[in-house]
Amino acid sequence: MKIVFMGTPEFAVASLAAILTAKIEVAAVVTAADKPAGRGQKLNESAVKKFATEKNIPVLQPLKLKDAQFIEELKRFGADLFVVVAFRMLPPVIWQMPKKGTINLHGSLLPQYRGAAPINHAIINGEAESGVTTFFIKEEIDTGDIIFKSSVAIGAEASAGDLHDKLMQEGANLLVKTINAVESGCINEQPQNNSTPLKSAPKIFKEDCKINWNESSKTVHNFIRGLSPYPTAFTQLNGKILKVFKATVEFTAPTQQVGEFETDGKTFLKFATQDGYIHLLDVQYEGKKRMQIEDFLRGMRL
Repeated sequence: MKIVFMGTPEFAVASLAAILTAKIEVAAVVTAADKPAGRGQKLNESAVKKFATEKNIPVLQPLKLKDAQFIEELKRFGADLFVVVAFRMLPPVIWQMPKKGTINLHGSLLPQYRGAAPINHAIINGEAESGVTTFFIKEEIDTGDIIFKSSVAIGAEASAGDLHDKLMQEGANLLVKTINAVESGCINEQPQNNSTPLKSAPKIFKEDCKINWNESSKTVHNFIRGLSPYPTAFTQLNGKILKVFKATVEFTAPTQQVGEFETDGKTFLKFATQDGYIHLLDVQYEGKKRMQIEDFLRGMRL
């Protein structure tokens, strides 16, 4: 069976690598256009493009997915199946093209956490379990019939980055299993169950990342974990932004007002919450590099 793979970030690279290892024919890769980045505005290639180029796989980078020339080029590959991992929303003219359909790998146990940021939201909400799902794409985003699911545990201190890496590998294996099942016809896809209350996973913007110290310590801790390492929770300190990558909880009745901090100037910096304290462990002050709290305090007068 011949596939066309569509994806952009590192998460998708693991899936593409697993597909190639399984000796599945990849006719082409579709990924994001190169974008200028950094001070020199040098064009930056997606992780998937870099990997595909190394493997001598043809790469397509359409600016618009409805572009007629791109659609014709895609048709010429004659793929049996399109495989999508962490890519843009496809128009029907694309996902309806292959005879065996278009499948997607999603970083949650659908129908829970549909949307752009399922990994972040699962941890922000304090979930103990997440997983990956493969499904056939249809009109509405993340609503297609489910092929397979695979669950993973979320550790009490796990960050979004930790869960991302776990799901990246779990998803790669599930995707190979799914492609092989689609090829053999041994699938029994099931409609998603929408009868239970559903939690969504919308895109997270910078303004959504500010820590609310009025919440409980557990809620704040989950919030920090769920946004680490990206897009990163932050607070204000001396009028500047302080990003927080890692923290721990102290369940002691606070003597400070909510949002006020306490420090010995050497080993700890903690902020009062509704019911305790959050100790900052790994931070980045505006204009400075990321560092452990002891190093931060050594060069900071509070």
